[in-house]
Formats: sequence, structure tokens, C-alpha cells
Amino acid sequence: MRIFTAALATETNTFSPICVDRRAFEASLYAPPGRHPETPTLCTAVVTVGREEAGRRGWTLIEGTAAWADPAGLLNRQAYESLRDEILDQLRAALPVDAVLLGLHGAMVADGYEDAEGDLLSRVREIVGPGVLVGATLDPHSHLTRRRVGACDLLVAFKEFPHTDFVDAARDLWRLAVDALDRRTRPVMSVFDCRMIDVYPTSRQPMRGIVDEIRRLERDDASVLSVSIIHGFTAGDVPEMGTRVLVVTDDAPAHGEALARRIGLELFRHRGTFMVPQMGPEEVVRRAIEAGRGPVVIADVWDNPGGGTAGDATVILAELLRQGAKGAALGTIWDPVAVSICMAAGEGATIPLRFGAKSAPGTGEPIDARVEVVRLVRDAQMRFGESFAPFGDAARIRLPDGTDVILNTVRAQGFDPSLFSALGIDPRAKRILAIKSTNHFHAAFAPIAAEILYCSAGTPYPNDPARTPYTRAPRDIWPMVADPHAGSETAA
Repeated sequence: MRIFTAALATETNTFSPICVDRRAFEASLYAPPGRHPETPTLCTAVVTVGREEAGRRGWTLIEGTAAWADPAGLLNRQAYESLRDEILDQLRAALPVDAVLLGLHGAMVADGYEDAEGDLLSRVREIVGPGVLVGATLDPHSHLTRRRVGACDLLVAFKEFPHTDFVDAARDLWRLAVDALDRRTRPVMSVFDCRMIDVYPTSRQPMRGIVDEIRRLERDDASVLSVSIIHGFTAGDVPEMGTRVLVVTDDAPAHGEALARRIGLELFRHRGTFMVPQMGPEEVVRRAIEAGRGPVVIADVWDNPGGGTAGDATVILAELLRQGAKGAALGTIWDPVAVSICMAAGEGATIPLRFGAKSAPGTGEPIDARVEVVRLVRDAQMRFGESFAPFGDAARIRLPDGTDVILNTVRAQGFDPSLFSALGIDPRAKRILAIKSTNHFHAAFAPIAAEILYCSAGTPYPNDPARTPYTRAPRDIWPMVADPHAGSETAA
């Protein structure tokens, strides 16, 4: 068997002011054929798992380019087309192939391409024809369009949020592909549109129970090959935005459709209850100060670079300073200019510095302080499960009250306490750790946290779909309307 694999992924917040060009991929991951590191990134595990699977079976694996850019705004047309065409040319050169397995995100929007993954997959199908298996992994924060479903035989999304299972999803895709290629199964995909948009952390109920149930179905129902819940991405203003359920069966489409509908309506029944309750900045800081022990983790859920924001908001930091919080560390504030100033000053220097709140309204005000440059690190990185996430050249500065702040040059959310230890901060010794992440932090920070508090601070992210000024997204879904299923044939 000859299998072609490649990856092209980013998550597009269409409201973000941070545009993406080819340099953004090069800063995060750009690996030409055969150059992908042994460690996978979030959307490229299909390559590293493919090496294991092909090697085990004696199959030929042809690697194309693997490219990943951290989430931001619209992808530059030239960058998308050049990376897309690079992979398509590699595929043409690899022909004939028995299968194409890709690592995608699912919420990539480029200038001129609202459904970039649909465009890529359709072109792949045109090249290989109808008889070749085409499959891909997806991040659940994606848009499951008709075009990409029509172009594929297999799609598998991560089940967990935080995405601790991205390698497992790649293994699932390869397992399904191997079974189909060996003609043990005939995969058929069924999709149910939940007609809703929500946020679904799997670290708490009710989503924890729903994911456990779909894992049970995959294990116990012989006709069910895979179940994926596509959460949707609230900051992607595209026509097919929203939550969908994808069931892959072994040639049992009616069963798949019924099961997808049942799971979808169960999700809809719990609408509005999935997300962790959030506090405002004043309350969250007060609660953190009053806590009997630390570290208390404050999650700034809406200035999350993992959702495409700049990550330079200062709202929580300003509140920590206003309330006189002691023993606090914040990571990170994205400010390449401030980092360059700190780098020029050198470790140990004390300098006047203005930093943060440059990208957009709703991010607070810049902080002006005389700071100590405590630590400088080139090409800093933190752990993310089995992988590593770069956050660029970074500076640890200390404010006059003793608060430590990490400034960085490559936008990245806080995945792991190694974010702090990379800059010489012992996260367990701090009373308060403020990070920027919606939920990906939870798996790694929960074991060390005395308490986790979620904060809605500022407005860098469009966090209320009912009020977000969409121009392309559907308006007949919840919470824009109370019950889009009422009176329809899909009503429970």
C-alpha cells in the first residue's frame, strides 16, 4: 500500500486583527517532506502516527509538507494558495496512491476561501479520483461543511477539550483507514446538524458524560466505527458554523443517522449549561486573594491566543495591581516590541517599560512601570501533552510590587505550568497564576491548582453569539433563536 500524508492547519478567528502569512507557519511549524519532528503538533499527529503504522505493516508512506500556524485572523491568500499547491504538487508526484490521510484543523479561513479545508479536500479528490480513500483528522472547534464531507471517506475529530487526545484521534483515523483498505469495513459517514453554537469543555459535566457515552458506543456497537462531536467555532463567521455530530458506521447509514440525531438532540437539550461559570475581573481577583492557599489559577478565557486573539490584554493584570495581590505571576502578554527592549537591556537591568494592550479595543490599557528584567529566554517553549508549544523569545519582568509577568513574541495560550518554569518561575510557589486559555490548560494545571477560577475580562473575543455581529453565519440557530428544532421533524 502507498499512503500519502500531509498537514495544513490553523484556526481562524474572523474577528481577530492579527493576520496570518507564511511566516506564522514558519514560526510555529513548517516541515517539508520527511522533516517533521518525531513529536507531533496539535494537527500533525497523522504524520508521526503514520510513520509507526506504515512501518509496522511494511507500507510505503509518502510524506508531504506539514504546516501549522497558531490561531489568529484571516489567512493571507498567497500563503494559503502556496501551501495548498505545495501539498497538491507533492500528491501528484506521489501517484499512484491507495489513500490520502491529512491533518487539518477545520476552522481555517483564507482571503477568498471561506471553506479552506473544503477547497483543499475537493482538490485532493479531483487528483486521486473516486476509488482512493481520503481521510483527515479535525479539531472539534471547526466547521463541518457539506463540501468537505462530500470529498472524504473518513473524518475523525478529537473528542476531548482540552485536546489531550489529538494523538489518539490520529491513531483512530489510521485504524479506520487500515480496516477499510484491507476491506474489513466499508465506512459511511452520517451527520446531524444540532443547529446550535456553544462551548463544550469535557473536563466537567454534562459534556464529560456525553463523551464517555460515545466512547462506550464505539466500543460496544459493532456497526459504529467512530463518533465525533464537532463543537463549532464561535469566532468563525462562516455560513456553516455550528455544532454537528458525525457518526461513521460500517455500511449502516440509517443507524448512523439515527445515532447522530440522538446524540445531537441530547447536546441540544443541555444547551447553555456546558461552559464553566465566569466571574468579572474584580471578583475573580478578590476570590484569589482571599483563598487560603495557592496556587489559585485564574483563566482569562476570552483573551485566549488559542482562539485567535492577540493575547496582549492587561485587564486582569491591572486588577491584580489595583487590589494589591501578592505572589502573583501572569503568563503571557504578547508584546514583541517590549521583549526586544528587554533583550537589549539584558538580564538584571531595571528599565521603564510600557507593555500590553496594543492590538484592539477591549484589551485594557498599556501598563507603564519601572520593571526588573529577571530572565530572558530565546525560542521558549512549554509542554502540551506529548508535544511542545513554542512561545518565542520571552522576557520575565518583575513589577515594583513583586508581580512576575512573562512577555512573549509568538502568541500561544497557557497549556502547561512549564510556561512559567521555562522562565525560572516555580509555579507551585506562587499564590496566584494568571493564564490565558479557555480550557486547554485544565489537564496540566489542575493537579497543582488549589482552585481554578474562570474570568471573563474585556472583549477581545466575540464571546456572546447572540450579540456577535455575524454577517455570514446562520442566524436561525441557538442562541440566536430559542429553539430552531421546534415543530420540525428533528424535534425530540
